[in-house]
Amino acid sequence: MRLRTPLALLGAALLVLVGPPLLTTGSGAETGTHIPGLRLMVPNTPGGGYDITARTAAKNAEDAGLTRSVEVFNLPGAGGTVGLTRLVNERGNGKLAMSMGLGVVGAVRSNHAPRTLADTTPLARLTEEQDVVVVAKDSPYRTVDDLVTAWKANPGRLPVGGGSSPGGPDHLAPMLMAQAAGIAPKDVNYIPFDGGGELLASILGSKVAFGVSGVGEYRDQIEAGELRLLAVTGPERVPGLDAPTLRESGYDVEFTNWRGVVAPPGLTDAERAKLVRLLEALHDSKEWQESMKRNGWDDAFLTGDEFGAFLAAEDERVVSVLKELGL
Repeated sequence: MRLRTPLALLGAALLVLVGPPLLTTGSGAETGTHIPGLRLMVPNTPGGGYDITARTAAKNAEDAGLTRSVEVFNLPGAGGTVGLTRLVNERGNGKLAMSMGLGVVGAVRSNHAPRTLADTTPLARLTEEQDVVVVAKDSPYRTVDDLVTAWKANPGRLPVGGGSSPGGPDHLAPMLMAQAAGIAPKDVNYIPFDGGGELLASILGSKVAFGVSGVGEYRDQIEAGELRLLAVTGPERVPGLDAPTLRESGYDVEFTNWRGVVAPPGLTDAERAKLVRLLEALHDSKEWQESMKRNGWDDAFLTGDEFGAFLAAEDERVVSVLKELGL
């Protein structure tokens, strides 16, 4: 958070006469991005991808002087649909937004949620990132081929954990991986967790045979040697990480996740525009650009109606993939 520039004595005296002090340069005043009392909801547990994205965005926005004192809070449950319901019920609240992504799209379908993302105000898609296939450091599986060989021998006895509900990215990625390896997706023993933070303890404790989650969520643990990285799910290797893509390893899978921000329904055009303007300024800031590079996030910025159309297309994609997998 940036300190306000001290006012000259004469200016201070004048301000006392005419009213409360105005926001100063570096606090979002000039760009019109400051939203007093802004709250950013995370619809899953601390430590997951939505949580890391939200807290990074809030800190970067404050450090860049775009706004001040953004409150980030967690409201986990049902793969993000508890938070989604809360958001939709906050109709007309222009000081609330929610961090979300493909996982919420899938959770709406798998949980038959009463509210959908079509009930929200789309603001922006921020990032895209690969999933990682990881095991505990003392796991017997040293390569993705070692893992798949054991998995094919008895799919039900090798539980895979993911930080999303069925239909979310951490579920779809291993299901596509299973299909490519010749394993019937319906035979996969998938264990969902409410975010990558919850999943991590089960991977480290070998309660699941392997886990699938976003690269930004587990990069620190991979680099510290606590997790062994077997493969990444995207089209290219992740710079700085020593692991092949699934396709390089002989499995015809290319899968990426994305994250964005939505707001409650019923906002005025001015309220929506101000929230989008804040996210545009965040996207352009050096603080956010550095955070994306550090976390291994790809820039996937898309705003407003175009983001709304993307959300509708993603819903159709999830339904199509689940049908294709027989799930």
